[in-house]
Amino acid sequence: MTSTLLPGNIVYGGPIPVREAQEYRSLGQLIMDRYKSFGNQTVMIDAVSGTEYTGKFLYDSIVRLAQILQKLGIQHNDVVGLSSENSVNFAIAMFAGFAVGATVAPLNVTYSEREVDHAINLSHPKIIFASKITVDRIAKVAKQNKFVKAIIALSGSSTNHPKVYSFTDLMNSDKYKTKPDFTSPAANKTEDVALIVCSSGTTGLPKGVQLTQFNLLATIDSQIQPTMIPFNEITLLTVIPWFHAFGCLTLITTATMGTRLVYLPKFEENLFLSAIEKYRVMMAFMVPPLMVFLAKHPIVDKYDLSSLMVLLCGAAPLSRETEDQIKERIGVPFIRQGYGLSESTLSVLVQTDDYCKPGSVGVLKCGIYAKVVDPDTGKIMGPNERGELCFKGDGIMKGYIGDSKSTQSAIRDGWLHTGDIGYFDDSLEFFIVDRIKELIKYKGFQVPPAEIEALLLTNEKIKDAAVIGKPDEEAGELPMAFVVKQTNSQLTEEDVINFVNERASPAKRLRGGVVFVDEIPKNPSGKILRRILRDMLKKQKSKL
Repeated sequence: MTSTLLPGNIVYGGPIPVREAQEYRSLGQLIMDRYKSFGNQTVMIDAVSGTEYTGKFLYDSIVRLAQILQKLGIQHNDVVGLSSENSVNFAIAMFAGFAVGATVAPLNVTYSEREVDHAINLSHPKIIFASKITVDRIAKVAKQNKFVKAIIALSGSSTNHPKVYSFTDLMNSDKYKTKPDFTSPAANKTEDVALIVCSSGTTGLPKGVQLTQFNLLATIDSQIQPTMIPFNEITLLTVIPWFHAFGCLTLITTATMGTRLVYLPKFEENLFLSAIEKYRVMMAFMVPPLMVFLAKHPIVDKYDLSSLMVLLCGAAPLSRETEDQIKERIGVPFIRQGYGLSESTLSVLVQTDDYCKPGSVGVLKCGIYAKVVDPDTGKIMGPNERGELCFKGDGIMKGYIGDSKSTQSAIRDGWLHTGDIGYFDDSLEFFIVDRIKELIKYKGFQVPPAEIEALLLTNEKIKDAAVIGKPDEEAGELPMAFVVKQTNSQLTEEDVINFVNERASPAKRLRGGVVFVDEIPKNPSGKILRRILRDMLKKQKSKL
């Protein structure tokens, strides 16, 4: 991976060396063909049950479900929703959606009814797949939205909703006659949207990021870098939720490589460590809170983690101290950080063996251009000069669904403006230093302060509110509120925390606490001056 500095201070990661995936008729066909070619090789392992799944099993299941979806009325470019924790049925449902040329819209399993309602009104899914923990909530919201024609329960369901089908019953039913093979319809790759992933906007509820078939196919090609070990001999562990862009896109890319993917539905200390030991896991997808766990938790010493060769960490910055502690404690030779956004289809920057300076997020991936722009003047900056990071290339999203204003603000002249402040050094390695965006990064989840603020203001005892991220070593940042009470109202910190807990998903809860203030600092146009609130927090800490 060799970057070059082009005239005008544009950095280029070089061309994608292979175009195999991009030349496929569709993403669905690529995934089916790959699974078919893997035959009886194990490609997925459920680390909770220990069940192993072969390429043939996944191929047969995708082919059958694709035909059932067509019989249920799903056509090319229809939308299929998917609300589930990691499971083999999640993968089958998503890949069957791709096979029929549908758009798949994963939904965060922790979404409240209000958030589910918002998300499905962005994408308008005809069918929603839901797991045992989400099906009742999905069914309740679907009742209010006539465009949802059916719900498929991936596991058990206690709901007696008339539109709910059982995944197992559908797959085993004689009612649906299907053929052993299936051809995916040819896609208009640059126009057809494969995925709609929810990305938290800074201005409130999530936006729907549209990733095209071409975005995904080109990203798959860009992932294929020569490795010392063949892909089909690599065992990889993931606990990153597949409904999250990072998890979803890594599931898709590893599916095409024949890697043995060991998955967990959620992080549990003993299960996570025993899976590494039992399956001799070589690589793992990580986020900083998991890295802190490996570095510091006493339980880690009880397991044999010597098989670990590479930890790939994304979603938020990783401290040098944590990295060093892990290398010393477990002896993992390679820890690699990357940087990407939902809007860029996985990572645009990644550390390599040659480019992994402390604190860096690596160099540009092939197929990507970058520039650093002064946010005030628009001037393109040179090496070691800070500005807003902007990217251009095959992975940049089509746009936000139903939101042309936000799309035009994010993508200007083909360049995605990230809202992150950074720079590149003389060897074209990139560093992130700050965010223009106000997003709080809690355990890799993006939490928009404006959404929590709007929620707090619905409480009649609250006159005004502002939310910031309180730094936390394990979680990254914890949402914390500054609240102005209505005159003569009785309100405690616990009241405010409980109010949010009852109305928002777990990542948005006020784990950083509540501080009561007389007024919220704002600029003349009414924008909250979060910088001042952060200073107040620092002063508070220094007094302790």
